[in-house]
Amino acid sequence: MSEKLNSALDTAGPQAGRIEDLWWLLFGFCAVVFVAVMAVLVAALVRRRTPDESMEPTYAGQRTALRYVGAGVLATGAILLGFLIASVTTDRGLDEIETGGARVLTITGRQWWWEIRYEDARPDRVVVTANEIHVPVGQPVLLRLRASDVIHSFWVPSLAGKRDLIPGRDTGLWIQANRPGTFQGQCAEFCGYQHAHMRFLVIAQPPAEFDAWLEGQRASAPEPATDEERRGREVFLAGSCVMCHTIRGTAAGSIVGPDLTHLASRQTIAAGARPNTRDHLAAWVADPQRTKPGARMPVPELPPADLQALVTYLRSLR
Repeated sequence: MSEKLNSALDTAGPQAGRIEDLWWLLFGFCAVVFVAVMAVLVAALVRRRTPDESMEPTYAGQRTALRYVGAGVLATGAILLGFLIASVTTDRGLDEIETGGARVLTITGRQWWWEIRYEDARPDRVVVTANEIHVPVGQPVLLRLRASDVIHSFWVPSLAGKRDLIPGRDTGLWIQANRPGTFQGQCAEFCGYQHAHMRFLVIAQPPAEFDAWLEGQRASAPEPATDEERRGREVFLAGSCVMCHTIRGTAAGSIVGPDLTHLASRQTIAAGARPNTRDHLAAWVADPQRTKPGARMPVPELPPADLQALVTYLRSLR
């Protein structure tokens, strides 16, 4: 699956498609008006007044000028009214989606990462992950959006418009991906020092592939397979990591930071700041402030051997 750049003109879902149609409508009308204004301006510049032509305004000339002004005002009003009607119609159409069997996700914006919770009627089947949103192709998904600290804004241009997340006020957004792919999203409201590094991915998968992924995410973390991985788990549970993170199947159960149960299956770390490779993960754990200044993750100050063991263990969490 190829990664799509942030573009509201490269749509992959019905909601974004409506916004794209509105954009092209506005662009088309504005282009026509611009060309018309430029044509009138050019005509006025090239027009030559004859030597015997009077400079004094005439009654007929004034009436002609008033007609042009009146026609311009009426045309402008009609165009703006049309834009208003098109905008309202598009806004209402964003919620016109077949909602039968829709999946529900709760997404919480934090400084500076995204928590994604896949709701289920059975609490033991709820999945919590971070910074990657998996959705089934061709099926509607209801996103329940909230903010835990400051105002954020959820935006994935290829699938939907922006939606502000205001602390204490939950909101919702419907999305649907019509084709498989990986689409970039971004916080679109300045929310602090690392606002630019508060990205996420929406990964649209065929329904069967999505169901298999979701079932895999419900599993607890695998048991360490090597002495190095076992040593890494001991480092994790004995240090400060356990105070902020959850790894299901272990004693770590904090919800301050992202759930790390399946960390190694994600494409990025630090909310899109770095690709999820061993070297980048080691640098992130060793000195979060160097990778993402202002991040609230403390420096663990681990000996090199313990750091490498910890990274080995984290890389096993698939």
